[in-house]
Amino acid sequence: MTKKRIFGEDIIIALEPILELREVTRQHGGRRIVDRISFSVPRGAFYSLLGPSGCGKTTTLRLIAGFDAPSAGEILLSGVRVNERKPYERNVSTVFQSYALFPHLTVQGNVEFGLRRISSPDIGRKVKEALALVELTGKEARYPAQLSGGERQRVALARSLVMDPDVLLLDEPLSALDPKLRKQMRVELKALQSRVGTTFLFVTHDQEEALSMSDSIAVMNGGRIEQIGSPETVYLRPATRFVAGFMGAVNWIRGVGLRPESLRLARLAPNGGPCCAATVTRSVFLGNCLQVHVRLESGEEAVAEVERSSDAFQAGESIHAFWKGADEMVFP
Repeated sequence: MTKKRIFGEDIIIALEPILELREVTRQHGGRRIVDRISFSVPRGAFYSLLGPSGCGKTTTLRLIAGFDAPSAGEILLSGVRVNERKPYERNVSTVFQSYALFPHLTVQGNVEFGLRRISSPDIGRKVKEALALVELTGKEARYPAQLSGGERQRVALARSLVMDPDVLLLDEPLSALDPKLRKQMRVELKALQSRVGTTFLFVTHDQEEALSMSDSIAVMNGGRIEQIGSPETVYLRPATRFVAGFMGAVNWIRGVGLRPESLRLARLAPNGGPCCAATVTRSVFLGNCLQVHVRLESGEEAVAEVERSSDAFQAGESIHAFWKGADEMVFP
């Protein structure tokens, strides 16, 4: 069981999946954009679809929203098949990459728009509470052009949340923001989801976004899901070489993968464990660490991230690279 706060009231709800996709396929022009994908999203979760451009993640979101129809498979919301239902017949809301705010409406007008279309009761109270959730109280009379990028995103979130959707679909909602604001909004978005308890399905190509906010991540590639797991699992225990490489930098040494932070360097050979002789080719200062590039005795190139030190490794220096067996990523 979990608790969800819906506009001032705590409601206890079961933890059954709120969204399920079963062998869903989307074919267009002879090409499978989405290829027999299956996953389930627990109620109240922050769930991310992560993958490169063209992998099918946005198409998957559109299938869930009802903007496109699957060629095969089933989509279920709260256990009910919704394949044939129109978008307005599904209790989901979408926050688009562009936010899609009405420029001629104020913040108040944008947020209450959907409520007025369904003649919802007590619109004023609901809008007030939604704006308080996203910390926009006092800006009800402003127009989108008078808001910052972060504020426009919050309006889009409030407009969707005020409809009390079963699932909030977010299509790359941070991509239009500058890097500093993106990091700030990641924290705010995760905190907001935790407060309201609404299920978020977040589509992104940004690994750091998915790792920092998600309860679970489904990594997509070529229309298929390659791995589903917690952020820790998909990063530290990737199921495929693609997932390993997409989630972050990988050194391939003796046929195994190692993250740069798992590769260690020393001037003296350590006692026991995997180890190779190496030569430093260059060091790069990254602020919080040093990135040391080395050439192993096998001729392989590798990168290690090490702590800043006054006794830094110098180009041309002979050293030893070593690691723990537990950090190795091995694939067939």
